[in-house]
Amino acid sequence: MEGVEIKLSCLKHHLQTLSNGQIQENGVWRVIGQEQDGCLLIRWSSLIASHEPATIIGLFDVTSTSNQFQVLYKFSCVKNVIQASINATKSVLVFVTKEKDVVNCNESENYAWYYKVFLTKINSNEIKPIDCNKTRQTMVQFLYRKKGCSRDRFLVLTHQDSIQLYQLEEIKPVDEEDKCVDQENNTDAVLIETIVRAFCWAQWDAIHQSLYFIHYRKPPPVPVEGEVQDDETELAPTLSALQFHDDMPHETVLNTPLNLPGMVGEESLIEEGLYEDVPVPLRVHDGLLDVTVVSDSKGILCICHYYLYQPVQPPASDMLCDSQTVHFAYSVTLLHHGQVVHCVMPGVPFSQASTLRPTFTMQGDQHLLVYTPGLFVHLLDIGPNHEPCCHIALSSMSDVAPLSSSSSSRLVKLLSNSSFYSEQSSINNLLLNMTTMDVITLHVTSEHLVKAFKCEDAILENKLSILHYFLIHVGDTNLLTELLIPLAKNCTDLNLPKLMQEVLVGSAYASTLRGLPTDAVPLLDLLPLTTVSPSTTMQIKVSPTTRLSMSLRQEDLWNPSVMLLSPRQRLMPYRADMWTALWDVLSAPKESRFRPATVAEKLMVSLVCYQPEALSRCSTPLSPGGPLMGSGGTLSDLAMITGNRAKQITDPLPFYEVESSAASKQEHVISVNLREVSMHLLKRSKGITSPMQVHAVATRYAAAQLESSYHLCHIVTKSSAVDTVHQERGFPLVDGLEEGKRRVLFALMERYNLAVEMLAFPLPQGFPSFMAYLGYRTLPFPMFLQYVQASVLQLQVDVMKAIMADLPDTGEGLTKKLRLLQILPRSRGKRLMNQWSHPASLMIRAREHALNILSGVEGAHARGHPHRLRNQSINRGLAAFPSADRLSPLDTFLDLLTAKASLAELDFTLLIEATMASTEDFID
Repeated sequence: MEGVEIKLSCLKHHLQTLSNGQIQENGVWRVIGQEQDGCLLIRWSSLIASHEPATIIGLFDVTSTSNQFQVLYKFSCVKNVIQASINATKSVLVFVTKEKDVVNCNESENYAWYYKVFLTKINSNEIKPIDCNKTRQTMVQFLYRKKGCSRDRFLVLTHQDSIQLYQLEEIKPVDEEDKCVDQENNTDAVLIETIVRAFCWAQWDAIHQSLYFIHYRKPPPVPVEGEVQDDETELAPTLSALQFHDDMPHETVLNTPLNLPGMVGEESLIEEGLYEDVPVPLRVHDGLLDVTVVSDSKGILCICHYYLYQPVQPPASDMLCDSQTVHFAYSVTLLHHGQVVHCVMPGVPFSQASTLRPTFTMQGDQHLLVYTPGLFVHLLDIGPNHEPCCHIALSSMSDVAPLSSSSSSRLVKLLSNSSFYSEQSSINNLLLNMTTMDVITLHVTSEHLVKAFKCEDAILENKLSILHYFLIHVGDTNLLTELLIPLAKNCTDLNLPKLMQEVLVGSAYASTLRGLPTDAVPLLDLLPLTTVSPSTTMQIKVSPTTRLSMSLRQEDLWNPSVMLLSPRQRLMPYRADMWTALWDVLSAPKESRFRPATVAEKLMVSLVCYQPEALSRCSTPLSPGGPLMGSGGTLSDLAMITGNRAKQITDPLPFYEVESSAASKQEHVISVNLREVSMHLLKRSKGITSPMQVHAVATRYAAAQLESSYHLCHIVTKSSAVDTVHQERGFPLVDGLEEGKRRVLFALMERYNLAVEMLAFPLPQGFPSFMAYLGYRTLPFPMFLQYVQASVLQLQVDVMKAIMADLPDTGEGLTKKLRLLQILPRSRGKRLMNQWSHPASLMIRAREHALNILSGVEGAHARGHPHRLRNQSINRGLAAFPSADRLSPLDTFLDLLTAKASLAELDFTLLIEATMASTEDFID
């Protein structure tokens, strides 16, 4: 797979090949414009017939299959053409020159720069001035239309002055004498209107035919009782957007206030020479305001602002030197989400920061790629499918960005809907290095994300974001397994449960999304998506060598929908374009997602009273014919997953998926999750979908929880290198493991169990017993008891039988058995005590039997004590303890018991055998 940034070709050499040697290699090259179809306008200097240098304007038509190159205009001398635009029919060219005024300046004074606009027809030697001698930066741009039109229009943008709209008109002859006028070149530009007065920044969006500009206006008045409104209110910067149409006037579709650091006032004068002419994308601004708007037809609108600052301002007389450090910062206003992402990197040397130019471009339709050569690569998750979160930061390493040797180079986005680009890269995200004329692709690949995840210095938030990327946006389970397999190397890492929780939540969400009906998709906005909180401030190390770190935080905008023109207010109501898509995103209801902690809190209470031995399978949702199975049949998916899961994964789990109890804890957890998720969707869907869709989504999500839990358990087993194919599973597998491998497996399983319990996800059947036996074989016995008392390990009947059989019946083994039996639930302890044929068991059962009789508990015999013949018991008792008066302490005790209960309720054999066992020395 290709790297993050790969050199594709040198545009200059490609053009020289197309021109058959007509273009000199020593010419000065520059791209001066790009049109909607991707065609590039190029200026270069070459030698003419008189061997004098001259300037030529050409068009590289990337839309044709042969990538044609056409010379549009030749000057007889060198002209500093900074920008140009051509109409849709490729017949009229308008361009801007930047020249020095040497007439009115003395030798000791600086030259003044003047911008001049000219119009010419292709294959014509005549040029017509349109707007000359502008001291402010001036750019031009033709408007493109979806339908054919006889008259072309173009914009003239003059910084701090105006934005004017011109239209091409054919000059008709007045009388017969003027018929000899060359009609092919008889074209003039007529000013139609001045669209915008003063503005400080503007950018043209060629794809959507939209114009963004920043201007100053008074904020809307806020009436306050008892106060007089001040007419001298300070002007506030505002970003507006104009949408141009084919047959209708343009309309203002956006007005949003801005709070961008480093902005200058409306009346501040721009020093000469501060202008940086940026023809691709077409922008008009001074060097003090670096703003870029990135948009997408799906309703994505990002306002990106880059700036430098110092927290403590130096005195006005002090100038920044190269050895001082500044804060490198940028902000991205996500208008479609109503949020702002702030990124600050302190401690950057001023010599380096002053030459940096961040590049903002979309990668796919869900991420904004921010690339700063020599510092970092950011992948911001800002797509419209879910709220912005899980942003990824990568260091700008040599293998990630091989073209970052010249950090001052400006990379600009190319419109890559052409054959020239598609033949050289399958990634539709191409950039042009304006300095070297190299066409490159900027793309974060999966290999670099895997490498960043495995980096030793990677922080937890970055790892969680990478897991989110592979789970939600890529859906590659093989890459996910590759990331988690090395977990065994750091099995004691405290962050492992958080990583596992992200895998559980992300896998459940992605599994629910697959195959979901279209009318149920809106309910996905209410399901858990990630464990990362969008409001969390991230501290990211971006460069291990320079020890630079970065803080990333988000904040909400106040009511962003009022800044946008609603679809019913448009010139053509409900026109389908980017702005209606943006309105739909902003007007969508923002409801809170379901929190797994809600189920976890309720399970803490319900599991205290949970008694698997007392429940019946007919009361659980996974049971065939259970009470919930008749409500539409969708709950059969849960049982289907349990039965068919072994077919999906080749390697089975290290234990058998069976439960010894009548009803498993897994089904109880699924039942609670299903109920809570259904109630959450019903309360917050607000009638968007039907209750049947709510039930279907809740059922699918409950099934996805079990599936993701099973899959993560499989990955954990694979990470610990436990062979589950060629070895017997269950308790024999634990007995056959080496000590070191057993400890690693227990550490990973312990963290897996913690992650599942905190999210209230269901565990695979058989896992609690396997985990308990693994802990018994791994941990020292006192620590094992602590795990059991803390409810981390559960002593089910099958585990206790294995432990009881493993421990000896004498000495320390007997003490351990008695200690374990004491901490078991009452019913489970009785069951095991009755099956244990040992004197200690007789004594304990007899004492409990006598206690029940003396305390007035009826039915003691029916509670599990075996029935014995009373006559044989009495005879054995009298023979065992004879006395002169045929009375003994045992007889006295038995008489006391018969006075409290009937003879049918007494187990004389149990009492006598326990009395006889008490005389034996079996403890030692």
